[in-house]
Formats: sequence, C-alpha cells, structure tokens
Amino acid sequence: MAEPLTVWYDGGCPLCSREIALIQRLDRGARLRFVDVSDDAANCPLDRGDLLARFHVSDAQGHFYSGAAAFAAMWRAIPLLRPLGLLALLPGMTWLLERLYRAFLRVRPKLQRWVRERERHGG
Repeated sequence: MAEPLTVWYDGGCPLCSREIALIQRLDRGARLRFVDVSDDAANCPLDRGDLLARFHVSDAQGHFYSGAAAFAAMWRAIPLLRPLGLLALLPGMTWLLERLYRAFLRVRPKLQRWVRERERHGG
C-alpha cells in the first residue's frame, strides 16, 4: 500500500470539519492522515497561517499540494472519489477547479458565520 497522504485542515472551520468528517468516513483504506492545523499541538511544516488559509495535502516525499490540486490528490486516494480526482487531471480542469475554489474562499467567512449561527440555534 502506498504511503498515506497528509491532509492539513482547519478544524476551527465548521465547513472544513464537516467535509473532513465525510472524507474520514469514505477513507476506509486509511489512505489519508489528518492533521488539524488549528490545534496548537499540530506540528506544521509550513506557516500555520498559510495552512489555515488554504486547503493543503502533502505526500510521503514532502511535496505539498494546495487548493484545487490538494482536493484532487485527496480525491484520487479514496476509491469512491477517485474518478473526480482523475477528471481533475484533464487539461484545464485543475485551472477551472482552482478558480472555483478561490471563489469559495471569498465567501467562506460568511458561510462559516452562517453555519456557526445555525449550530448555536440548534439548526
């Protein structure tokens, strides 16, 4: 079995936490290792602020993928999501996914506030 990828995520983000919980359920083959970079005990090989600002995945050789490329690498590691990860390798797809990811990052703070508000009110 290949060395697992390391998924660096913001556990303080309710959107990120929900997505990671889903990915963890789908990762039945333990192909991923998860590190919550919002935890002060996390040993961050890159700047913690950079890891919190964008989604990152690293491989066993220490190569980091960021944004859409990180999602695609993670998807390829999970059999159910592998077709999405392979689609991302098609010419122009990573570029398009990165543009979509950047658009999401612009609205992420508002979405986080909305989710936190719903959680506070039992929604």
